[in-house]
Amino acid sequence: MSTQTAPALVLKGGPEAKTFLAEVDAMAATQVEACYQCGKCSGGCPLSYAMDYQPRQIMRLVQMGLDEEALRSRTIWICATCYTCTARCPRDIDIAGVMDALRVTALRRGVRPAERNVGVFHRLFLDYVRCAGRSYELGLIFMYKLRTLRLTEDLALGLKMFTRGKLAIRPEASRGRDEVLAIFREAAAGDAGGSAAEAAGGAAVAGAGPTRSGEAEGGGAR
Repeated sequence: MSTQTAPALVLKGGPEAKTFLAEVDAMAATQVEACYQCGKCSGGCPLSYAMDYQPRQIMRLVQMGLDEEALRSRTIWICATCYTCTARCPRDIDIAGVMDALRVTALRRGVRPAERNVGVFHRLFLDYVRCAGRSYELGLIFMYKLRTLRLTEDLALGLKMFTRGKLAIRPEASRGRDEVLAIFREAAAGDAGGSAAEAAGGAAVAGAGPTRSGEAEGGGAR
């Protein structure tokens, strides 16, 4: 599987570039400017083959203040937040946290996710977590298939998981449901730029990875 070619860039600078870099640094609680492009993040990323920009290139986009290119990239939605890049970074940059910050920023700015159907998965996931305090995998898969009309994709894998007891028939309420609801309320109160779903949303869609066919999709059955 070959890595996709990154689009050509139009460089820019000035105060706007520094503002975007500072915004991402603050959200991710890290220092993207410390990146010196060693490539360890890209070399160890299990999903790099499906990305339009490699993780190191996303760091460079942020450094240069190329916010439109970074926020409209497929990479930030494909990232699975496995933290391999963060763990291996010799400069201790929280690269996975940067991806999360970029997803949240994209949602707040109204930038449509580059991965189709990722918004559907995002909303369904958060709805189940809000109601039960945790995800309900079988219900999530069922509703995702109905909303996206991808009814037969990964059907064999889903049946295999079900027969092995990996998918519970009934949703299980979390003992910490009240604490989860408190997180949603706090996110809603503290997010001046969007809804509670948007404030909490980056991590919720972090599981958007490629399907077995190699097409990167937001929220395929796992």
